[in-house]
Amino acid sequence: MKRSRSVGASSPLNGIGRHDGESRRKRKEADISQALNVTPVDVAALRRMAISEGGLLSDNIRCLVWPRLLNVPTHNLPEKPELVERENNKDYNQVLLDVQRSLRRFPPGMPDEQREGLQEELIDIILRVLKRNPQLHYYQGYHDIVVTFLLVLGERIATALVEKLSTHHLRDFMDPTMDNTKHILNYLMPIIERVNPEVHDYMQQAEVGTIFALSWLITWFGHVLSDFRHVVRLYDFFLACHPLMPIYFAAVIVLHREEEVLDSECDMASVHHLLSQIPQDLPYETLISRAGDLFVQFPPSELAREAASQQTAASTFKDFALASEQQRPDSVLRRRRREKQAALESSGAGPMTVVQPSATRRYIRLAVMGLTVALGAAAIAVVNTALEWAPKLDLHLFP
Repeated sequence: MKRSRSVGASSPLNGIGRHDGESRRKRKEADISQALNVTPVDVAALRRMAISEGGLLSDNIRCLVWPRLLNVPTHNLPEKPELVERENNKDYNQVLLDVQRSLRRFPPGMPDEQREGLQEELIDIILRVLKRNPQLHYYQGYHDIVVTFLLVLGERIATALVEKLSTHHLRDFMDPTMDNTKHILNYLMPIIERVNPEVHDYMQQAEVGTIFALSWLITWFGHVLSDFRHVVRLYDFFLACHPLMPIYFAAVIVLHREEEVLDSECDMASVHHLLSQIPQDLPYETLISRAGDLFVQFPPSELAREAASQQTAASTFKDFALASEQQRPDSVLRRRRREKQAALESSGAGPMTVVQPSATRRYIRLAVMGLTVALGAAAIAVVNTALEWAPKLDLHLFP
């Protein structure tokens, strides 16, 4: 079954005239092509392109870049993925139910025969990844992420990328319990408090908690956004960044809706209902930019103690460490922020306000960004990985 081409369509360049927009688009396409064709591939440049306005522009480009962002070689993949045994599979019945309910995730007007074929492929990808990785546990919402990769990449490449994603970015969602997922949700309120204490206090008074953002986080917003273009634009961003970036994006959505939150009744039911109904007309590029800025200003290493309801550790995966400091997501976000600040200063707008971290915190940030911050693995893993990435730095991760 061949995938539907350009399912995600083209990503818009907001606020730009048609002629200027087309010119910038062609320039960006050329920059992406150049980054892909150098040896070694310029992953840092690809991350910048994925983060910057418009993201990766089209599904054809995503087919080339997404594997690079996840460091998955595609040249040696088998032509046909192995067959999957469905009988007596403990996950099959639940996966089947979820996939059957996923009609809205397929493009409107897609012929039933094509959609049904893709749903069969979706089931196979999920069961295949789970069979290869018995330590992973299926969760409802996982299929919303997998279907996005299937529609963009097709079954063969999607299988490889989903497997890598599942053992890294999504790993904490795939534990036997929800403990790690709840821990990641605990980062939401500290971010909001740093930026807007009034909204934070109002939500605390309403006792709304963070469960409204659960489906956002575990599906990378795929379950709650109706326009596939917005979904793949966010995936461009998330794949280029730290695994915790979706929780920062969740925070900027709440902050963007400040007036609505403060105008609502200050009780759990009202605030939860408001926040769980995510608007479809969000200014995505603005929010992506703001999420990146907040990540640099308030990195996970500075929020971990507040987010933890018990002693924290971190899970990480050495094989996923990027090849150089310049290719790490934090470096890309830092460079992007510096460029924005320089542009503002040159236009006379004045410098951006930013909290300057201490030298020790700066070292921690450089060492820890790129890891999945969550409960469940020995804390020493963080120290070891940090030292591998930055052997010359005097790190004190747990003062």
